[in-house]
Amino acid sequence: MTRRIGLLTSGGDCQSLNATMRGFAKALYRDDPKATIYGFKNGYWGLMYNEYFEMKPSDFSGLLARGGTILGTSRQSFKTISEPDSYGNDKVELMKGTMKRLNLDALVMLGGNGSIKTANLLAENGANVIALPKTIDNDIYGTDMTFGFHSALEVATHAIDCVHTTAASHSRVFIVEIMGHKVGWLALYAGMAGGADVILLPEIPYSLDAVCKSIERRRAEDNTFAIIAVAEGAKSIEEDKMSKKDYKKMVEKRQDPSVAYGLARAIEKEISAEVRVTVPGHMQRGGSPSPYDRVIASRAGAAGAQAVIDGDFGKLIAFRGGKIVRIPLDDTAGKLKEVSIDDPMIVEARAMGISFGDR
Repeated sequence: MTRRIGLLTSGGDCQSLNATMRGFAKALYRDDPKATIYGFKNGYWGLMYNEYFEMKPSDFSGLLARGGTILGTSRQSFKTISEPDSYGNDKVELMKGTMKRLNLDALVMLGGNGSIKTANLLAENGANVIALPKTIDNDIYGTDMTFGFHSALEVATHAIDCVHTTAASHSRVFIVEIMGHKVGWLALYAGMAGGADVILLPEIPYSLDAVCKSIERRRAEDNTFAIIAVAEGAKSIEEDKMSKKDYKKMVEKRQDPSVAYGLARAIEKEISAEVRVTVPGHMQRGGSPSPYDRVIASRAGAAGAQAVIDGDFGKLIAFRGGKIVRIPLDDTAGKLKEVSIDDPMIVEARAMGISFGDR
């Protein structure tokens, strides 16, 4: 039987989406040369509103080193997925209707946490769905690694590397703000790889006093500069004690563009230091995928195709101990893989004298 498969990329962009789709297509076509793949434009939006095109094998050529996604992507908030659209239509029924009209055997979705929750919702409503773990945050529960993380890590680390020389030349404190609203894997890895002196993560609330003391300790050791890697979702101890509602109001009233700028002002008030801020921002999502990401993206794509061939739906393709496994979507949907305060990397970083601003 010739298979009919839907393919979409959802949520934030990253460098290895195209490489993953290539891996999927090559493996699927090898087993089923006459398979039909429909590419949905701009994520779940395309699935809802019949925005798709029939893809050819040639569409997947030349994608291994190409960043972004040839299908386009968009964010569909899971919080509003159960609400009617602007025309009063049920969004889940719209997606199921498109799949039924195209007589799809399966939908393969490349996405992060929110997108996986929507995939799980579709699976609970009877759709055949396979999810592939995409995010620069590496925060999907149940998988050791996500494609996109390593490429973003290279960009973030390069940003820290670049400020080292100017920080040393001018005896300045440099704050490099790394992406990561809820989890700090990217800031943790980039901070260690780039030789940051202080790493601030959403999972470990920081004290301004502790951060300033870390800078002053370096000065006492005759180090005239300091590098701080801060995740964009890092919170002070005082902010962490706030209710979600009060914290949201506080963020809305902030005059600073982001957490790094507020931290810079606070440090300059506390100690005599010239502080500069660098925000690589969406550069962390752009460019070509790293060689490592190309490998795991290809593996994830091929494994996703095998799950389709096996008819093993409702699963997330996950990496565990270097091997690929399939885990039920409802085992991972809605859960975050956070950095633990006693994670081995945290312990080892502390042993090297890196501060996390909490002591």
